[in-house]
Amino acid sequence: MFNFEKLGVWQKAIDFADLVYNRTRSFPPDERFGLTNQMRRAAVSISSNVAEGSSRMSQADFARFIEIATGSVFEVVSQSFIARRQHFLDEEGFRAIYVAAEEIGRMLSGLRKSLSSR
Repeated sequence: MFNFEKLGVWQKAIDFADLVYNRTRSFPPDERFGLTNQMRRAAVSISSNVAEGSSRMSQADFARFIEIATGSVFEVVSQSFIARRQHFLDEEGFRAIYVAAEEIGRMLSGLRKSLSSR
């Protein structure tokens, strides 16, 4: 087992990517290379940056990857607003993504603060 697999935030980020993939599955076909792809890539980036950051030798380097992961969470939230306004996401789908993003954002913030105080 890799160390990052033990991190709760990494596990939540994997679940979040599943959620985003599932919720974007019904987006229009002409969005496949647009909003669908952007949301999926940003969602996948969260767990990827947590994993990559955990391999760094310094806490400062790891913290920087956590900041990048946080940016990806914000991207998905912003893109979800657009998807809802375009009627690609219903209110339930939007809320599911938003609530999960809030949780991951809090977890990432806590991890970043923990790394900074070491």
